[in-house]
Formats: sequence, structure tokens, C-alpha cells
Amino acid sequence: MHLSAQLSASLAAQAPPHLASPVRLAAESSGHSSAVFLIEFGAIILGLGLLGRFAARFRLSPIPLYLLAGLAFGEGGLLPLGTSEEFVAIGAEIGVILLLLMLGLEYTASDLVSNLKTQYPAGLVDAALNALPGAAMALLLGWGPVAAVVLAGVTWISSSGVIAKVLGDLGRLGNRETPVILSILVLEDLSMAVYLPIVTALLAGVGLAAGSATLAIALGTAGLVLLIAVRYGRHISRFVSNDDPEKLLLVVLGLTLVVAGLAQQLQVSAAVGAFLVGIALSGEVAEGAHSLLAPLRDLFAAVFFVFFGLHTDPASIPPVLLPALVLAVVTALTKIATGYWAARRAGISVKGRWRAGGTLIARGEFSIVIAGLAVTSGIEPSLGPLATAYVLILVIAGPLTARFTEPVALWATGRLRKPAAGQPAVAAATTADGGAPSDSASLTGAAHEVLPAEERDTAERS
Repeated sequence: MHLSAQLSASLAAQAPPHLASPVRLAAESSGHSSAVFLIEFGAIILGLGLLGRFAARFRLSPIPLYLLAGLAFGEGGLLPLGTSEEFVAIGAEIGVILLLLMLGLEYTASDLVSNLKTQYPAGLVDAALNALPGAAMALLLGWGPVAAVVLAGVTWISSSGVIAKVLGDLGRLGNRETPVILSILVLEDLSMAVYLPIVTALLAGVGLAAGSATLAIALGTAGLVLLIAVRYGRHISRFVSNDDPEKLLLVVLGLTLVVAGLAQQLQVSAAVGAFLVGIALSGEVAEGAHSLLAPLRDLFAAVFFVFFGLHTDPASIPPVLLPALVLAVVTALTKIATGYWAARRAGISVKGRWRAGGTLIARGEFSIVIAGLAVTSGIEPSLGPLATAYVLILVIAGPLTARFTEPVALWATGRLRKPAAGQPAVAAATTADGGAPSDSASLTGAAHEVLPAEERDTAERS
């Protein structure tokens, strides 16, 4: 019997005669609700596991399936949940915290400083090309400036989790364009330390002075944590470190939740606090914490996506499907342009530029995190459904564009450069930069025609 049911039954047995009947009814009700909760929550976890296995079999991201599951069991869905929704809400908040913590564990403070110094132009281009379409769409729909800032973030941030998985599945982790892709993702993630406090302040409806103070606190906190991580990261890691996995898990998780709570109190955002904790940890501690927390992250992140779907009425999606589709097409093209430009700036070949652009298209967890803040505050009822449809489109399209953008782009540009009738083919040949081909370039091109696809990929990486 559940603990709460046992306590209720004990109270019912000890209650005075004139109170026995109401207490007994309360005990029976408590036992019934506990049983329903266990059945509901167990069914959710079991269903998520089966959906995850289905997605893995077809090498797809499970995020769209989790969102669809939330739509099916939420408001207006096939079978709305009852008793477990409050617990799912708490689990969803923990899921966001763990997502940002694990992201912070992927990077060191020195990595972030180095990326800021060398790749900030690519980050600025990325923000301009991909945030502005979202803001423009919100304004065109008449949603107001606050919703425009939120939708700008939804369209700006690519999905680090989906992209990392796609790179591994396609065997591109060793490609020359991969560091460029990762640098853009790092800059996007780091920008969340500034963007999320701004959004939180706007959604809370605070004034200019309070909003400026919140932003100053956020920037000061982020800068202080980076400084401490660079100078004293080893000492922090030594303090947290423990050979016992159980103690390491408890210390890291407890520290993260405390810092996230304090950040929330300061209106900085719990997610940013968790991200900064991850950055502060390094070395063996970061590796050990990553392996211990990965299953928890996967569990609660899946709960988070379900929770977002629970609060989106499926009937509200069709009216915003066309704007979501238009926005998906536009921002897919702007992400391709971002990746192409950044890879070209880094001296990557034409093939690598197209691959970089196609890989960056997927949106996912952080777009939903940003939209979830707006849904909770209730600023615009249609923003949640549009964000859901938008993410569903691009999280499904992302792995396909990563695989096929390069061959499609090369085919299209090859047709545009086709020599006119009667002209020799050599006269029309050009290098990737538009100049005349050298002998070595001609030999390389010929070799690429002869080599199988796998060997061509290997040659391209070198």
C-alpha cells in the first residue's frame, strides 16, 4: 500500500466514532488517488520508453513523438490526465534544469572564452538571420513586442541534442566543418545566459529599471561564474569530487538545484543557474557527473516535452499551421546561410559549407523551453501551438536536411554551371571560389568521381 494510503487508513482506525465515517471516506479517496497516480505516471514512462525505442529503430529524434504524446493526453486530447499532472509539472521543471546542466558539463570555461574571441562574428550573423524572422512573424500576427522577443528565441536556437546525435549517426564527428557547427551551438547556448533573464523579466511585466537590474544581475553572475571557473575550476571540482558515484550524484544534483533555485529568486532563470554550474565543473568530475546524470536527464527531459504537449490543445494547432510552416521554411534557409557563411569564413570546402548549413536546421529542446516560459505566463494563447508545430516540422526535417542538403545543393549548382552547347566542358569548370581549376583541383575532382561514397567522405575530412 502507498505510504499516504497507510497513514490515512491508520487515522481512520484511530478516529472517534462520530468522525470515523468522514475519515474513512478520505482514506479510501486517498488510496484511490494514489493508485490512479501510479497507474497514470507509470503508463506515461512506459509509453515514453516505447516511443524512444521506436524512434531509435528508425534513427529519428524522439522529441516529436514525446510532443505528440503530450498532445494526446493533454487538454482536448484523446485521454486527458488527472492526478499525475502536478507531478509531471515538477518533473518538467527538473528536466529543464538537467538539460542545461548537462549542456554546461560539455564545455569548459576556457572553451567558452576561446569561442567568444574567435567565433563571435558567426554568432552575430546567426542571431540576426534566425531571430529576426521569428520576431517579424509575431509582429505580423499582432502578438506584440514581448511575444516577438519570445518567438525570436524559438526560431534562433538550434537543438544541440538533436544535432549532436545526427553528427554521430552520419559519422561526421571528425569532419572539418564539425568544429564550426559546435562553435555556433556553443555561442547560442552561452547567449541563453543573457537572453533568458531578459525574457523572464519581460514576461513578469517588470518595468525598465527592474528589467535593467535583472539583466545586470544576470550578466554579473555569468561573468563572475566564468571568472571563478577559469581561475578556481580545479578547486571547485576537487571539492565536489568523490570516488563514490552515489555521493557524487547527490552533491552535484543538490548543488545544481540549490543554485537553480537561487537564480530563480534573483529573476535570472533556474536554467541559466544550472548551465553555469555545469561550466564550473571540469575534468574527471564533469565526466563522472555526466555519465551519472545522463539517464536522469533523459527521463526528466522526456517528461518536460510531454508536459509542454499537455498544455497545448491539439485543436489550436491547425489555425497556426500555415504560419509555422512558412516560418520553418524561412528559418531553415537562414540556418543554411548561417552555416555556409561560418564554414566559408573558417576556410572549409564548398561541400563542408553545405553540410554545416544543413546540419544546423533542427530546433528542439531549447525552443520548447523558451516557448514554455511564455505559455506559463499566458501572454499569447497561440504562441504555444505555433511553437509546437514549428518544432515538430524542423525536428523531423533536421536529420533529413543534414543528410541531403549537400548533394541537393551540389546538384542544383552543377545544373546552373552547366556549359553552354558547343563549349568544351573544361572551359566552364571553375574552382569552388570561382577561379580557374588547378591541375591538383582537377585531379582531386576526378578522384572524387572514382572513389566510393565512404572514401570520398574520408577524403573530404582531411
